[in-house]
Amino acid sequence: MAVLVAGAMLTSGAVTTSAQAATAPAKPTIAAKGGFVMNNGSGSTLFTKAADTRRSTGSTTKIMTAKVVLAQSNLNLDSKVTIQKAYSDYIVKNGASSARLIVGDKVTVRQLLYGLMLPSGCDAAYALADKFGSGSTRSARVKSFIGKMNAEAKKLNLKNTHFDSFDGIGNGSNYSTPRDLTKIASSAMKNSTFRAVVKTKTTKRKVTTKTGGYRYMTWTNTNTLLGSYSGAIGVKTGSGPEAGYCLVFAATRGSKTVIGTVLSSSSVSARTSDAKKLMDYGFKR
Repeated sequence: MAVLVAGAMLTSGAVTTSAQAATAPAKPTIAAKGGFVMNNGSGSTLFTKAADTRRSTGSTTKIMTAKVVLAQSNLNLDSKVTIQKAYSDYIVKNGASSARLIVGDKVTVRQLLYGLMLPSGCDAAYALADKFGSGSTRSARVKSFIGKMNAEAKKLNLKNTHFDSFDGIGNGSNYSTPRDLTKIASSAMKNSTFRAVVKTKTTKRKVTTKTGGYRYMTWTNTNTLLGSYSGAIGVKTGSGPEAGYCLVFAATRGSKTVIGTVLSSSSVSARTSDAKKLMDYGFKR
Protein backbone atom coordinates (compact mmCIF):
# COMPACT_ATOMS: atom_id res chain seq x y z
CA MET A 1 0.00 0.00 0.00
CA ALA A 2 2.77 2.35 0.91
CA VAL A 3 4.40 1.68 -2.46
CA LEU A 4 1.23 2.73 -4.27
CA VAL A 5 1.02 5.90 -2.21
CA ALA A 6 4.66 6.65 -2.96
CA GLY A 7 4.00 6.00 -6.65
CA ALA A 8 1.01 8.34 -6.58
CA MET A 9 3.06 10.96 -4.86
CA LEU A 10 5.83 10.58 -7.43
CA THR A 11 3.32 10.87 -10.26
CA SER A 12 1.72 14.00 -8.86
CA GLY A 13 5.19 15.44 -8.32
CA ALA A 14 6.03 14.77 -11.96
CA VAL A 15 2.84 16.50 -13.08
CA THR A 16 3.66 19.54 -10.99
CA THR A 17 7.18 19.69 -12.40
CA SER A 18 6.04 19.47 -16.03
CA ALA A 19 3.41 22.15 -15.40
CA GLN A 20 6.14 24.41 -14.03
CA ALA A 21 8.28 23.67 -17.09
CA ALA A 22 5.40 24.65 -19.37
CA THR A 23 5.11 28.06 -17.73
CA ALA A 24 8.84 28.77 -18.06
CA PRO A 25 9.99 28.12 -21.66
CA ALA A 26 13.54 26.87 -22.10
CA LYS A 27 15.98 29.63 -23.05
CA PRO A 28 16.79 29.14 -26.74
CA THR A 29 20.26 28.46 -28.11
CA ILE A 30 21.24 30.73 -31.00
CA ALA A 31 24.11 30.70 -33.50
CA ALA A 32 24.65 34.45 -33.14
CA LYS A 33 27.43 35.66 -30.84
CA GLY A 34 25.13 38.31 -29.40
CA GLY A 35 21.40 38.62 -28.90
CA PHE A 36 18.79 40.68 -27.07
CA VAL A 37 14.98 40.73 -26.97
CA MET A 38 12.62 43.02 -25.11
CA ASN A 39 8.92 43.65 -24.73
CA ASN A 40 8.48 46.78 -26.82
CA GLY A 41 5.56 48.02 -24.74
CA SER A 42 7.06 47.70 -21.27
CA GLY A 43 10.74 47.78 -22.20
CA SER A 44 11.33 44.71 -20.05
CA THR A 45 14.21 42.42 -21.04
CA LEU A 46 13.18 38.94 -22.24
CA PHE A 47 16.49 37.46 -23.45
CA THR A 48 20.18 38.34 -23.40
CA LYS A 49 23.35 36.80 -24.82
CA ALA A 50 26.44 39.04 -24.71
CA ALA A 51 23.89 41.84 -25.06
CA ASP A 52 26.34 44.61 -24.16
CA THR A 53 29.36 43.39 -26.14
CA ARG A 54 30.31 45.87 -28.85
CA ARG A 55 30.28 44.45 -32.36
CA SER A 56 30.30 45.61 -35.95
CA THR A 57 26.70 46.09 -37.08
CA GLY A 58 26.77 45.98 -40.89
CA SER A 59 23.71 47.51 -42.54
CA THR A 60 21.64 47.49 -39.34
CA THR A 61 23.42 50.87 -39.02
CA LYS A 62 20.86 52.15 -41.56
CA ILE A 63 18.16 52.10 -38.88
CA MET A 64 19.92 55.12 -37.38
CA THR A 65 20.41 56.66 -40.84
CA ALA A 66 16.63 56.57 -41.35
CA LYS A 67 15.97 57.75 -37.80
CA VAL A 68 18.16 60.83 -38.27
CA VAL A 69 16.43 61.71 -41.57
CA LEU A 70 12.99 61.35 -40.02
CA ALA A 71 14.01 63.49 -37.03
CA GLN A 72 14.74 66.54 -39.24
CA SER A 73 12.56 69.53 -38.50
CA ASN A 74 10.13 70.55 -41.26
CA LEU A 75 10.94 67.36 -43.16
CA ASN A 76 9.34 67.17 -46.61
CA LEU A 77 9.28 63.50 -47.60
CA ASP A 78 8.33 64.47 -51.15
CA SER A 79 11.31 66.78 -51.75
CA LYS A 80 13.52 65.48 -54.54
CA VAL A 81 17.20 64.57 -54.45
CA THR A 82 19.24 64.39 -57.66
CA ILE A 83 21.33 61.20 -57.76
CA GLN A 84 25.03 62.04 -58.10
CA LYS A 85 27.78 60.01 -59.78
CA ALA A 86 29.62 59.95 -56.42
CA TYR A 87 26.90 57.67 -55.00
CA SER A 88 27.23 55.03 -57.72
CA ASP A 89 31.04 55.29 -57.69
CA TYR A 90 30.92 54.57 -53.95
CA ILE A 91 28.84 51.41 -54.54
CA VAL A 92 31.26 50.14 -57.18
CA LYS A 93 34.36 50.94 -55.09
CA ASN A 94 33.01 49.13 -52.01
CA GLY A 95 31.11 46.31 -53.70
CA ALA A 96 28.20 47.54 -51.61
CA SER A 97 24.51 46.62 -51.57
CA SER A 98 22.58 48.92 -53.86
CA ALA A 99 19.15 50.39 -54.58
CA ARG A 100 20.37 50.67 -58.21
CA LEU A 101 19.83 54.42 -58.24
CA ILE A 102 20.57 56.00 -61.62
CA VAL A 103 22.73 59.13 -61.92
CA GLY A 104 20.65 62.18 -62.82
CA ASP A 105 17.34 60.71 -61.60
CA LYS A 106 15.35 62.81 -59.13
CA VAL A 107 14.24 60.61 -56.25
CA THR A 108 12.09 61.74 -53.32
CA VAL A 109 13.27 61.46 -49.71
CA ARG A 110 10.46 58.97 -49.08
CA GLN A 111 11.62 56.82 -52.02
CA LEU A 112 15.20 56.99 -50.76
CA LEU A 113 14.03 55.64 -47.39
CA TYR A 114 12.52 52.63 -49.17
CA GLY A 115 15.72 52.23 -51.21
CA LEU A 116 17.70 52.44 -47.97
CA MET A 117 15.72 49.96 -45.89
CA LEU A 118 14.42 47.35 -48.37
CA PRO A 119 17.34 46.44 -50.69
CA SER A 120 19.72 48.04 -48.15
CA GLY A 121 20.97 50.59 -50.66
CA CYS A 122 24.26 52.18 -49.65
CA ASP A 123 23.72 54.59 -52.57
CA ALA A 124 20.45 55.68 -50.95
CA ALA A 125 22.25 56.07 -47.60
CA TYR A 126 24.89 58.27 -49.26
CA ALA A 127 22.22 60.39 -50.96
CA LEU A 128 20.41 60.94 -47.65
CA ALA A 129 23.61 61.78 -45.77
CA ASP A 130 24.56 64.27 -48.51
CA LYS A 131 21.07 65.82 -48.43
CA PHE A 132 20.67 66.11 -44.65
CA GLY A 133 24.21 66.84 -43.51
CA SER A 134 25.34 70.46 -43.46
CA GLY A 135 28.44 71.93 -45.06
CA SER A 136 29.75 73.36 -48.31
CA THR A 137 31.38 70.14 -49.52
CA ARG A 138 30.03 66.60 -49.81
CA SER A 139 32.62 65.23 -47.37
CA ALA A 140 31.68 67.93 -44.84
CA ARG A 141 27.99 67.10 -45.21
CA VAL A 142 28.63 63.38 -44.74
CA LYS A 143 30.75 64.07 -41.65
CA SER A 144 28.00 66.31 -40.29
CA PHE A 145 25.34 63.64 -40.90
CA ILE A 146 27.37 60.97 -39.10
CA GLY A 147 27.73 63.48 -36.26
CA LYS A 148 23.93 63.64 -36.10
CA MET A 149 23.79 59.83 -35.89
CA ASN A 150 26.11 59.90 -32.89
CA ALA A 151 24.14 62.75 -31.31
CA GLU A 152 20.96 60.62 -31.59
CA ALA A 153 22.76 57.70 -29.93
CA LYS A 154 23.83 60.03 -27.11
CA LYS A 155 20.25 61.30 -26.75
CA LEU A 156 19.13 57.69 -26.27
CA ASN A 157 21.85 57.33 -23.61
CA LEU A 158 23.59 54.51 -25.48
CA LYS A 159 27.04 53.95 -23.99
CA ASN A 160 28.18 51.20 -26.38
CA THR A 161 27.30 52.66 -29.77
CA HIS A 162 29.37 54.72 -32.18
CA PHE A 163 28.98 55.43 -35.87
CA ASP A 164 31.71 56.33 -38.34
CA SER A 165 29.63 55.63 -41.45
CA PHE A 166 26.16 56.36 -42.81
CA ASP A 167 25.59 52.77 -43.97
CA GLY A 168 27.65 50.34 -41.87
CA ILE A 169 30.67 50.17 -44.15
CA GLY A 170 32.76 51.27 -41.21
CA ASN A 171 36.23 52.69 -40.85
CA GLY A 172 37.19 50.87 -37.67
CA SER A 173 34.86 52.46 -35.15
CA ASN A 174 31.33 51.66 -36.28
CA TYR A 175 29.86 49.51 -33.54
CA SER A 176 26.87 48.85 -31.32
CA THR A 177 25.45 46.05 -29.17
CA PRO A 178 22.31 43.91 -29.37
CA ARG A 179 20.75 45.92 -26.52
CA ASP A 180 21.64 49.32 -27.98
CA LEU A 181 20.50 48.45 -31.52
CA THR A 182 17.20 47.18 -30.15
CA LYS A 183 16.72 50.50 -28.34
CA ILE A 184 17.50 52.44 -31.53
CA ALA A 185 14.97 50.35 -33.47
CA SER A 186 12.34 50.66 -30.74
CA SER A 187 12.72 54.43 -30.82
CA ALA A 188 12.63 54.52 -34.65
CA MET A 189 9.45 52.42 -34.67
CA LYS A 190 7.61 55.27 -32.94
CA ASN A 191 7.69 57.04 -36.32
CA SER A 192 4.79 56.05 -38.60
CA THR A 193 6.82 56.51 -41.81
CA PHE A 194 9.60 54.29 -40.49
CA ARG A 195 7.07 51.61 -39.50
CA ALA A 196 5.42 51.74 -42.93
CA VAL A 197 8.76 51.37 -44.71
CA VAL A 198 10.24 48.50 -42.69
CA LYS A 199 7.13 46.31 -42.85
CA THR A 200 6.98 46.55 -46.67
CA LYS A 201 7.95 43.34 -48.49
CA THR A 202 8.23 44.90 -51.94
CA THR A 203 7.44 48.26 -53.50
CA LYS A 204 7.32 49.82 -56.96
CA ARG A 205 8.13 53.53 -57.09
CA LYS A 206 7.90 56.06 -59.93
CA VAL A 207 10.99 58.30 -60.15
CA THR A 208 11.75 61.23 -62.43
CA THR A 209 14.56 60.81 -64.95
CA LYS A 210 17.17 63.38 -65.94
CA THR A 211 15.23 64.17 -69.14
CA GLY A 212 11.97 64.78 -67.28
CA GLY A 213 10.39 61.42 -68.06
CA TYR A 214 9.95 58.71 -65.48
CA ARG A 215 10.90 55.15 -64.68
CA TYR A 216 9.75 52.60 -62.12
CA MET A 217 12.07 51.26 -59.46
CA THR A 218 11.14 48.01 -57.71
CA TRP A 219 12.70 47.21 -54.35
CA THR A 220 12.35 43.99 -52.36
CA ASN A 221 13.02 43.73 -48.64
CA THR A 222 16.04 41.64 -47.59
CA ASN A 223 14.17 40.82 -44.34
CA THR A 224 12.61 37.42 -45.11
CA LEU A 225 10.76 37.35 -41.78
CA LEU A 226 8.10 39.51 -43.44
CA GLY A 227 5.47 37.13 -44.69
CA SER A 228 7.19 34.06 -43.23
CA TYR A 229 6.83 34.78 -39.51
CA SER A 230 3.37 35.49 -38.11
CA GLY A 231 3.12 39.10 -36.98
CA ALA A 232 6.54 40.25 -38.30
CA ILE A 233 6.65 44.05 -38.75
CA GLY A 234 10.35 44.73 -39.47
CA VAL A 235 13.13 45.73 -39.06
CA LYS A 236 16.52 45.43 -40.85
CA THR A 237 19.16 42.97 -41.98
CA GLY A 238 22.91 43.51 -41.97
CA SER A 239 26.01 41.58 -42.98
CA GLY A 240 29.68 42.02 -43.66
CA PRO A 241 33.08 40.37 -43.32
CA GLU A 242 33.51 41.83 -39.84
CA ALA A 243 29.83 41.93 -38.79
CA GLY A 244 28.84 38.41 -39.81
CA TYR A 245 25.08 38.10 -40.28
CA CYS A 246 22.90 40.50 -38.28
CA LEU A 247 19.18 41.09 -37.94
CA VAL A 248 17.08 43.54 -35.99
CA PHE A 249 13.56 42.10 -35.80
CA ALA A 250 10.11 42.90 -34.45
CA ALA A 251 6.72 41.21 -34.42
CA THR A 252 3.30 41.92 -32.96
CA ARG A 253 0.79 39.31 -31.82
CA GLY A 254 -2.34 40.51 -30.09
CA SER A 255 -1.38 43.40 -27.86
CA LYS A 256 2.26 42.32 -27.47
CA THR A 257 5.20 43.47 -29.57
CA VAL A 258 8.62 41.91 -29.14
CA ILE A 259 11.69 43.55 -30.63
CA GLY A 260 15.28 42.40 -30.64
CA THR A 261 18.63 41.96 -32.35
CA VAL A 262 21.05 39.20 -33.25
CA LEU A 263 24.62 40.17 -34.14
CA SER A 264 27.33 38.04 -35.72
CA SER A 265 25.27 35.00 -36.65
CA SER A 266 26.81 32.35 -38.90
CA SER A 267 24.71 32.63 -42.08
CA VAL A 268 21.61 34.22 -43.60
CA SER A 269 19.49 31.19 -42.66
CA ALA A 270 20.99 31.05 -39.15
CA ARG A 271 20.18 34.70 -38.39
CA THR A 272 16.58 34.13 -39.55
CA SER A 273 16.31 30.98 -37.44
CA ASP A 274 17.86 32.82 -34.46
CA ALA A 275 15.33 35.64 -34.77
CA LYS A 276 12.37 33.24 -35.01
CA LYS A 277 13.53 31.32 -31.93
CA LEU A 278 13.94 34.55 -29.96
CA MET A 279 10.56 35.92 -30.96
CA ASP A 280 8.86 32.59 -30.16
CA TYR A 281 10.56 32.73 -26.76
CA GLY A 282 9.62 36.39 -26.28
CA PHE A 283 5.96 35.73 -26.96
CA LYS A 284 5.90 32.90 -24.40
CA ARG A 285 7.45 35.04 -21.69
